Amino acid sequence: MKVWGGLVWLVPLMFGRLCTYSEAKPNFIVMLMDDMGWGDLGVFGEPSKETPNLDQMAAEGMVLTDFYAANPLCSPSRAALLTGRLPIRNGFYTTNAHGRNGYTPQIIMGGIADSEILFPELLQEAGYRNKLIGKWHLGHRPQYHPLKHGFDEWFGAPNCHFGPYNDKNTPNIPVYKDEYMTGRYYEDFKIDQATGESNLTQLYIQEALDFLDQQSLSKQPFFLYWAVDATHTPLYASKKFLGTSRRGLYGDVVRELDFGVGQILNKLKQLKIDDNTLVIFSSDNGGAMVSRYQGGSNGPFLCGKQTTFEGGVRELTLAWWPAHIKPGQVSHQVGSMMDIFSTVLDLTDIKPPQDRIIDGMSLVPVLINATVTNRPIFHYRGNTLMAVRVGLYKAHLWTWSNSWQEFNMGIDFCRGESVDNVTTHEQVNHTSQPLLFHLGRDPGERYMIHSNIQEYKMIMPAIVKTIEQHLAHLVPGEPQFNWCDSAVQNWSPPGCEKLNKCLPVPASKPYKCTWPH
Repeated sequence: MKVWGGLVWLVPLMFGRLCTYSEAKPNFIVMLMDDMGWGDLGVFGEPSKETPNLDQMAAEGMVLTDFYAANPLCSPSRAALLTGRLPIRNGFYTTNAHGRNGYTPQIIMGGIADSEILFPELLQEAGYRNKLIGKWHLGHRPQYHPLKHGFDEWFGAPNCHFGPYNDKNTPNIPVYKDEYMTGRYYEDFKIDQATGESNLTQLYIQEALDFLDQQSLSKQPFFLYWAVDATHTPLYASKKFLGTSRRGLYGDVVRELDFGVGQILNKLKQLKIDDNTLVIFSSDNGGAMVSRYQGGSNGPFLCGKQTTFEGGVRELTLAWWPAHIKPGQVSHQVGSMMDIFSTVLDLTDIKPPQDRIIDGMSLVPVLINATVTNRPIFHYRGNTLMAVRVGLYKAHLWTWSNSWQEFNMGIDFCRGESVDNVTTHEQVNHTSQPLLFHLGRDPGERYMIHSNIQEYKMIMPAIVKTIEQHLAHLVPGEPQFNWCDSAVQNWSPPGCEKLNKCLPVPASKPYKCTWPH
């Protein structure tokens, strides 16, 4: 038995009893999109049907319809993926204000703690070569970089591609080749915000293809983390894809990413390593409704990024592994991004850390035998447990979209959706009588099951007990998002001397970060 989130669940079958595999260690590819919505793929109902490669990936593998991010925002979600632990445990949250999302802009002082164990570190110890392509977002200061936390190679950036900046008040974000910067966004790696043109995704595709060629020759098992970020504003796509989608620039971006997925999967087939490579495609959080027509579609789900409503945390997820995952499957297993940690360890026979709670569970029985295991999913926003899913029921302990002040400024995390007493613009405490929804009958969380109804009275006690057990075992990590300082921005990243790209570092003046939502 294993403890997940303070509850004990029994895994019916371990990997070794499920199937017999070749002696070769499996390879792993995680394709993590940025702010892509659940409804952005043809296989998930997008009407333009502009994602043929991802739709084919789904047809050849498994669609996981009930898969969740561990947080509705980028950095905490990514930290949870790699550590297998909720952000409240791994420190990717703030206590500066109640229930506020935080992340790692370049003014943040914190990052992924050395005490956290990332699964790339464990794979590296087991003889794997690991590469990150794209956005890291677990801390931009050198001690937090991916090559200090299990990766052997890196091409990408530590932060979002925001900018351009003037390099005086704020430096432009560096792009790294392994441990050294190789340029900066907007200066050396162009993004034309007027047209949306940039060649970055093509660079990320080629980096992946070259890495696969290299690893095929070396015969060394690998983990490729393809964390491309073009669907995060400011949107960008290469000239070949601009103007090709019925959905505008956002659709152009999705079409290019779909092309990249096709290139990578075809390369695996050409190298004859597809049967030994598990590929998982997902997104870090829901589509950004605040971006309006420049954001993704969350399908039937309520609201989007930043919120713990379904649109903010339920993720489009595909699993592909020829010869092991039967084609054309649809799984209703309630899954979490944190499960990737446990799945990778299960498939490599690596013993998980015994000195901490791991919130993920192995998906091997799901992928191979299509089993379904009951388990809860806990939805946090910052330091606050906002909601929990148990079975098909979801209980909201707190509701909040964003503040009236932000909403009146045009910042809308629900893009025109409004449900009375649910999409509230004040933090409303429902812990004494949680709001209850049935996600099978009502995936959009529009029609609550009222507390005077027999169904509520039957279901809620078990949910409350699940919450109590979870909180009883909760030991929060040291919060990493409490302190900011302009002096820690990307003024002089490693390697800047060789490029003559070092900038003057201002005096250090730490202050408590402000997180508005």
